[in-house]
Amino acid sequence: MTKNLYDIGEMPPLGEVPERMHAAVIRPERYGPPEQGFAMEVVDVPRAGRGQVLVYVMAAGINYNNVWASLGYPYDVIAGRQKRGEPEDFHIGGSEGSGIVWAVGEGVTSVKVGDEVMLSGCTWDETAPDIRMGADPMTSVTTNAWGYETNYGSFAQYALVADYQCHPKPANLSWEEAACFLLTGATAYRQLCGWAPNTVEPGDPVLIWGGAGGLGSMAIQITRIRGGIPIAVVSDDERGKFCLELGAEGYINRNDFDHWGRLPDTSDTEAMAKWMKGVRAFGSKFWSILGERRAPKIVLEHSGQATIPTSMYLCDTAGMVVICGGTTGYNGDVDLRFLWMRQKRLQGSHFANIKQCRQVIELAASKKLDPCLSWVGEFEDTGRAHQLMHENKHPSGNMAVRVNAPRG
Repeated sequence: MTKNLYDIGEMPPLGEVPERMHAAVIRPERYGPPEQGFAMEVVDVPRAGRGQVLVYVMAAGINYNNVWASLGYPYDVIAGRQKRGEPEDFHIGGSEGSGIVWAVGEGVTSVKVGDEVMLSGCTWDETAPDIRMGADPMTSVTTNAWGYETNYGSFAQYALVADYQCHPKPANLSWEEAACFLLTGATAYRQLCGWAPNTVEPGDPVLIWGGAGGLGSMAIQITRIRGGIPIAVVSDDERGKFCLELGAEGYINRNDFDHWGRLPDTSDTEAMAKWMKGVRAFGSKFWSILGERRAPKIVLEHSGQATIPTSMYLCDTAGMVVICGGTTGYNGDVDLRFLWMRQKRLQGSHFANIKQCRQVIELAASKKLDPCLSWVGEFEDTGRAHQLMHENKHPSGNMAVRVNAPRG
């Protein structure tokens, strides 16, 4: 007889889907810091429709998007979905994870019940006109961040995904390792390798903001794998040492400088002179690490408002600043003289397509890429993990929580 609800970590018979499940849930009335926003609840298990897969979640990765979901800012994910006609008044986040295929919907042939998989973090409509005309799915107007813009992410005993989100789990990775790096790794891979002709080539200097974080730790390794020269920006020397161990050529402690923030108005000559002094000192530090006066061919950005002026100034002629977020703010000031006269590129980049995800997974499977799993919590620690990230107190590398995986 099928049980209505199984305990966390209690595995039902393969393929047996209960009615209810444990989940780390966000609700509008709890919006606020993650330790307030997340709560353990019991909710209905979603059913797999056409093209969908229900996955028994073993572990889930921690990423900044569900800090935003908990805060209800800058986007109210629940209200946004309800406007589209979806009925749920709650949010189950989690944009990457690992687990076992538990049920498949109509038309699914790429995976079968019992397969061990990693889950990637984006959905789209494969029948959309732009995709049918040949667009990269990541540029489709139908693209959504799974476990952020969509519900039933990996912070639950069961996750609901599209079949193309399932990728074979390498045997050499633990459940926790497999859950923690695909979002950051594939995002960094697309930033560094997906925007021809501005891709990392042997000998290319690359400036990497937040080098000790999940994204940065992946970017340092990918740059080295491709023969580039990664130089990291960090907030303290301990994080800098972590970057050196990963293969960074050197690191810059951003707290040694104070010119961060929005670009002064060019008519304010005194403020501009002060800013120029700061940004040139930052550039001198970059050159001293590199050993020659060469600008970065690529600047990997995600911090946004506080750093974009520096990134655009320092980037090489015909180089690229590629950005996938805005953790310090969304208003990015650019001195257009640097952009047009030096023919630089400011490129937005969002997660990765299926091929890019598989390329990153292969790097981990061949042990060329370390997932950099630095912190593992239990399922009930989901809110705490996001709180650490919200307060910038999280450890270097990537983080995960065990869901149904054996307790540590």
